[in-house]
Amino acid sequence: QVQLVESGGGLVQAGGSLRLSCAASGRTFSTLAMGWSRQAPGKEREFVASINRIGSITYYADSVKGRFSISRDNAKNTVYLQLNSLKSDDTAVYRCAASFRVGIPYRVDEYDYWGQGTQVTVSS
Repeated sequence: QVQLVESGGGLVQAGGSLRLSCAASGRTFSTLAMGWSRQAPGKEREFVASINRIGSITYYADSVKGRFSISRDNAKNTVYLQLNSLKSDDTAVYRCAASFRVGIPYRVDEYDYWGQGTQVTVSS
């Protein structure tokens, strides 16, 4: 079992920044690929970013490329998502996810564990 707890969400003005954190426990963190997805009301879940086990490879959805940055600290069992240049379209619940797969999984169905989520609201 893997437990994931997100933090760092909140209300921010358009153009602003937030840093989301996800603390993992229950399994050696460095054996897990990690990622972030988001879901806005009435929309499908979108996978926005992922990172491989050692942090050497990252993936970003086109909608966030150049604005969001994913990173991880294996010593702290934590993955981060830096959100910059936020837009109202970025408003969603952001959920952290963990995968046993090798490489850089980037689809929702490739992930095995999910956190509860943290709300990000961008006001225009």
